Amino acid sequence: MMAILSKRIVLFTLLCVAATPLPSLGQSRARERNRKEAAAPRFDPRTGKAVNRAIEELQAGRPNEAGEILEKINLDRASPYEVGRIEQLLASIAQTQEKYSLAREHLASALASGGLNDKEMSSVQFQIAKLYLADEKWNEGLQVLKEWFAKEPSPNSAAYYTLAAVYYQLGDVGAAAEPAQKAVDLAGENPQETWLQLLLAVRFRREEYNLALPILLQLVERVPDKKVYWIQGVAVALSIEKYETATALMQLAHMNGILTDGAEIRRLAELLAHEGIPYRAAQILTQAIDRKQLAADSAVYEFLGNCWIAAREYKKAIEPLDRAGELADTGEPFVRLAEVYFQQEDWTNAAAVLQRGFGKGKLKRLGNAQLMMGLALYNQKKLNDARTWFERAQTHSESRTQAEGWLRHTQQELDG
Repeated sequence: MMAILSKRIVLFTLLCVAATPLPSLGQSRARERNRKEAAAPRFDPRTGKAVNRAIEELQAGRPNEAGEILEKINLDRASPYEVGRIEQLLASIAQTQEKYSLAREHLASALASGGLNDKEMSSVQFQIAKLYLADEKWNEGLQVLKEWFAKEPSPNSAAYYTLAAVYYQLGDVGAAAEPAQKAVDLAGENPQETWLQLLLAVRFRREEYNLALPILLQLVERVPDKKVYWIQGVAVALSIEKYETATALMQLAHMNGILTDGAEIRRLAELLAHEGIPYRAAQILTQAIDRKQLAADSAVYEFLGNCWIAAREYKKAIEPLDRAGELADTGEPFVRLAEVYFQQEDWTNAAAVLQRGFGKGKLKRLGNAQLMMGLALYNQKKLNDARTWFERAQTHSESRTQAEGWLRHTQQELDG
């Protein structure tokens, strides 16, 4: 996951660089309104005409032509204002061509021109930092970012994200934690998925799972179609023993059609059973078997039968336990089915399925199964047969005491 995240961070940074227009492009009205200086300088008519033509070429996807137009302008005769804007435009052209080093040089020239106000200089410095990151020059980018943060009175979420991403790339997860959290906090109710991913990665690396769970819940809410966040959320909730949260997440994922794998559906049923909701667990298992989402093997049928038993739906437990017994290589499911018949006082069927269990063999507690057979026969008034099974049961430590008691009782009836 960490390797994938690292690639995403690089890609996101590159996209930020590519997507952020330089101040000379577009001449945004909003930016003009925000300027607090007196009336801004203007291009002289000839230079302004050339710059506009260059912008049109760049916006039309012809950066080479745009660059040729600007190269014909004599910057020695240009004003500081004109030099600053033209250098920014040249940087934008180089950036479009992925010539990040050249773009940085042009932006440095824009800073040195003396034609930018404080706000514009701050923006250009941040652009330089991002161009270092696009070139994967993390240390150089970090240094510029630190200088920028020292001067900027109110960095936004994107700036904090960028700083955190650089620290993360450099392996300084501790330093990445605060700006990563700040990026998400400043975004309020609308943090970008990438910012949440980075913060999540930081929490995972620091093994701060209590802090990771709320991030995953945010990701589930913001990007509900991404299964990975649901599964990670469940895993983290279980790791910190928040079973109710894990169960709720799994149920919501199932309701939204996110769970498609049989193991995931079984995991949901296990969580429901663990949280004392066996009836719902049995319903989900039955549905999954019918839809062939879950392999119908002996273990699944036995689990389904046990869920019905826990829900006190004994009649519904009979069929899945019978199928489990047929498919299993041991007689254990038949012993479990015999317990169901005991609950119903159906001694004939109890004895019959126990006999099938003995036939399969490999019983974990043979003595208890023999004791049950004796009881089933005793309740059918088959005292001699019952005595035989009690005698067998008394040879096992787990059933000796009870078997001896029933053996005495049975012998007394036979003698009487």
